[in-house]
Amino acid sequence: MVNLAQMPLLPVLVLGSASPRRRELLARLGVEPARVVPADIDETPQANEIPRVYARRMAIEKAQAISDEQAFVLTGDTVVAAGRRILPKAESETTARKCLELLSGRRHRVYSSVALQAPDGSIREKMSETHVRFKRLSDEEIRCYIESGEWHGKAGGYAIQGSAEGLIDWIQGSHSGVVGLPLFETRALLKSAGFSLA
Repeated sequence: MVNLAQMPLLPVLVLGSASPRRRELLARLGVEPARVVPADIDETPQANEIPRVYARRMAIEKAQAISDEQAFVLTGDTVVAAGRRILPKAESETTARKCLELLSGRRHRVYSSVALQAPDGSIREKMSETHVRFKRLSDEEIRCYIESGEWHGKAGGYAIQGSAEGLIDWIQGSHSGVVGLPLFETRALLKSAGFSLA
């Protein structure tokens, strides 16, 4: 007869993100979160904060804000950077246009940090760094992309999983990281915590 009290408990995961893209990416690893609890924190960059440090801090602070003594908490943050400049999440057509004009014909970096907080409060974090280059965008290409609405709420004013992918002529690194959750790094964190993965 199996003694249920002696059976190891399977880890429970809380996804600390309102992004449907992160949940879809997590599903590719065969993981379905028990709960989705978006983190509500101040995401204002600190003075002179560089993009890599900002991305890491955001992922960790989101995990700390959701802290759960009964579950692991997975959070992430994706930052689009032009040099040392952190590009905003585009909430207006004007912002999206400025981002696209800045990124047109040049390389930029996308930092995607993922943090996993254990029930005991300890946190592990990993980050992907991806280099992306847009073709030189014409005014018409920018106008059409703005009209698509895909840019809304996206870091750097574009979503690589949409029609913007047709405007990107080179990428080196993690495609899933640019979408919002670097799967290689996420898998390594979850596996180390004892999750059964696809």
